[in-house]
Amino acid sequence: MKLNVVLEYQDRQKTESELVKGAEQVWKDAGRKVSDIKKIELYVKPEDSKTYIVINDEFSSDFDI
Repeated sequence: MKLNVVLEYQDRQKTESELVKGAEQVWKDAGRKVSDIKKIELYVKPEDSKTYIVINDEFSSDFDI
């Protein structure tokens, strides 16, 4: 099965892939390697224009969408 998720809000679109890449960038900016990621949780909150992330159940942050 192939899955494609697209978040649409305020005339903008973000794909699942774009959100994952954003989470990976935050992880890399924290001095970590993308290859160390085992699990990503994304909590998208369009009204705040933010995606809140939890990586490997140990690291949490957010980024603008």
